[in-house]
Amino acid sequence: MRNKRIRLTSSLTCLLLISAPLWADSVKRIMHADGTVEYTNVKSGSQKRASTKNETVYRYRDKNGVVAFSEIRPENINVDVIHFHCYACDPNSKVDWYNTPLFLKPYRQEIASAAERYGVDSALVRAVIHAESAFNAQALSPKGAQGLMQLMPATAQELGVKNAMVAAQNIQGGVNYLAKMLRQFNGDIGLATAAYNAGPGAVSRYGGIPPYAETKAYVERVGILRNRYAVNSDDFAAAN
Repeated sequence: MRNKRIRLTSSLTCLLLISAPLWADSVKRIMHADGTVEYTNVKSGSQKRASTKNETVYRYRDKNGVVAFSEIRPENINVDVIHFHCYACDPNSKVDWYNTPLFLKPYRQEIASAAERYGVDSALVRAVIHAESAFNAQALSPKGAQGLMQLMPATAQELGVKNAMVAAQNIQGGVNYLAKMLRQFNGDIGLATAAYNAGPGAVSRYGGIPPYAETKAYVERVGILRNRYAVNSDDFAAAN
């Protein structure tokens, strides 16, 4: 199997790959004759939905200092692991969501601050972060979703997030957006998390959770994780 990779020569080139809305576009992969792979955003058609593709891609700098992405882990070199799919979106995931280890300690202060500011249950915030990125602050998707709560650049800009790869800013922006979805759907957590995943337009269009396998799996798993985080939180333990 050839080492398929895409080279990015500047940050501007990278931005060209992350300009489309998460629920509106899909990513087309073009294999070139030299074995390199180009990822481009293309319109997905009338039924907009998340991708079912679940890939792991490795980001690194080659011997010439050029940033490269490979589907095969390079040997003897430092790499960043990038999962090209939200953690809880794969309908065929083998993760046992009732028993998978929780992330109880990371970003406690940042989550508590954002949850209080926007009036969102901190257990729900932690569940969404777990579902989106498995608490990987450097997570990226080929569609442009960034950081812990997988914010799209346009969404991050609208929310006043200057750098979505900074954990505190990402959490503030993600919780702000989640709060907006909760208000839009009258506090219904299932609909709000479906909107977070597939877009509020899809939820409104279908009058409920969209019939996308990815979104249905995501909503169910966020619900499981929220209940587990609520029971295992410091606040719950102190009250009991």
